[in-house]
Amino acid sequence: MNVNLVLLPGDGIGPEIVKVTAELLTLVAQKFGHEFKMESCHFGGIAIDVTGSPLPEETLKACLAADAVLLGAVGGPKWDQGGPRPEAGLLGLRKQMQLFANLRPILPNPELVSASPLRPERLVGVDFLVVRELTGGIYFGEPKERRQVNGLETAVDTMVYNTAEVERVSRYAFELARTRRKKLTSVDKANVLETSRLWRETVKRVAVDYPDVTLEHLLVDAAAMHLITRPASFDVIVTSNMFGDILTDEASVITGSIGNLPSASIGADKNRFGFPRGLYEPIHGSAPDIAGKGIANPVGTLLSAASLLRFSLGLEEEAVLIEKAVDETLKAGYRTADTAASGQASLNTQQFKAKIEEQIERIMAKTK
Repeated sequence: MNVNLVLLPGDGIGPEIVKVTAELLTLVAQKFGHEFKMESCHFGGIAIDVTGSPLPEETLKACLAADAVLLGAVGGPKWDQGGPRPEAGLLGLRKQMQLFANLRPILPNPELVSASPLRPERLVGVDFLVVRELTGGIYFGEPKERRQVNGLETAVDTMVYNTAEVERVSRYAFELARTRRKKLTSVDKANVLETSRLWRETVKRVAVDYPDVTLEHLLVDAAAMHLITRPASFDVIVTSNMFGDILTDEASVITGSIGNLPSASIGADKNRFGFPRGLYEPIHGSAPDIAGKGIANPVGTLLSAASLLRFSLGLEEEAVLIEKAVDETLKAGYRTADTAASGQASLNTQQFKAKIEEQIERIMAKTK
C-alpha cells in the first residue's frame, strides 16, 4: 500500500514525539511491504511564527489531500499574549476536514496501575470510550467577542447546537456501543442549558433505532464525579465539544498519565482507500516545560498512529503490532519519567523508542 500522510509536529514536545512515531511507522511499513510518504507541515504556534497563521493555506491543502494526518501538539505561553492563537488552527482544521467525532479510549494498562491516583480496585474492569462532538458547541458558536456593556468590558461566547449535529454524533456513538457492551451514556447539562435540552431530546429520539443499546443520561457534573467513583460502569460516553474536552482530561489520569492517551478524530470525508480521512493526535498538550529535553512520553502519539492505521487505512494487523509492542515494552518495566514510580529508573524518548523497536522485531520474528 502506498500511503500519503501529513505530519503536523506543532509546538513544544510535538516535534519530538512525532519524530519517533514517524520512525516507527516507517519501520512497520517496511515490515509489511508498504510505502508511507510523509510530508511535514507547519501548524500551530510555529506556523504563526513562520507565516502569521496557525493554519497556513499550504498546510490545509496538504491535509485535505492526504490519506490521514498525524498531529503532535500545539500551543504554549509564547502565543498567549494576544494575536493569533495556535488553538485556532486546530479548530479550523477540524472544521475544514469535517471531523465531527473525536474518539478517546480509556483503558488503563495493568503495568501502570501504580501511576494512577485511583486505588487499584477502582480500576478493575475500566474500559470505556468517549465520543466527543467536535465541530459544534461553544468553541464554534457566534458571536464570540469582547464588548463594552454599561462601561464594563464583557466577553461573550455562544454555545450553539442543531439537531443534525447531535443526531450525527449520537448515531455514531450508538453504532460503536453496538460493537462493545451495548451501553451508551449521554452527558449534558439539561437542567440548566437549552442546548443540552435539545441534545437530550435528540439522543432520546435516535435511541429508538437502537433498542439493543441501553441508554443512560447523566448531567456533566455527575459524570465528572462518576468517572472517579465508578469508572468501570461506563462503556461508551457521548457528549458535547466542551464537556468532552474537560471530561477526557479528567479521565486520562485513570490511565496513569495524560501522555498515554491517543485520540482519533473521524469525519464523513473519505480518503483514496474509502476510509475516513482522520486526524490523529495524543490528547496531552505541548508541555513547554519539558520541550527540548528529550524526555517526553511518546505512548499517546504511538497509539494515535495505531488508530490511524486502523481507521484511515484499514491496516488492523499493523495497528495491533504497534499496540502490542507498547504493551510489551511497559510489561518489561520500561518507563518514561511521567510514569516511572518513585525511585524507578526512566528512559528518555529515544531510548523508549528503541525498546519498542526491539519489541516490534521480536513480535515479527515470532510470526514468521
